[in-house]
Amino acid sequence: QVQLVESGGGLVQPGGSLRLSCAASGSILRFNTMGWYRQAPGKERELVAAIASGGTTNYADSVKGRFTISRDNAENTMYLQMNSLEPDDEAVYYCNAVEKGWGPPISYWGQGTQVTVSS
Repeated sequence: QVQLVESGGGLVQPGGSLRLSCAASGSILRFNTMGWYRQAPGKERELVAAIASGGTTNYADSVKGRFTISRDNAENTMYLQMNSLEPDDEAVYYCNAVEKGWGPPISYWGQGTQVTVSS
């Protein structure tokens, strides 16, 4: 069973930075796509950024130019560098990984890490 563990969340002032990490219990080479989602109170979970196994990335319009997603296959870890944080970025951030094989895609989720943006 794959486990994804997020870390790096916390309290930051507007304009500040945080780096989230998502450590997998095994090789992340098995995942076709990995991504970060977030969910704020009363809102639906939304995609923040995703990265494919080949390195292609995509971002939500609201974070383009401020957030950077990356993956370190040797460390089995995915990252989200968040700069110029805004109050609207406050949410629980979840790590996601999708594995595609012969059957239906399998989606794995981490437990989430809270990001609070406040002065």
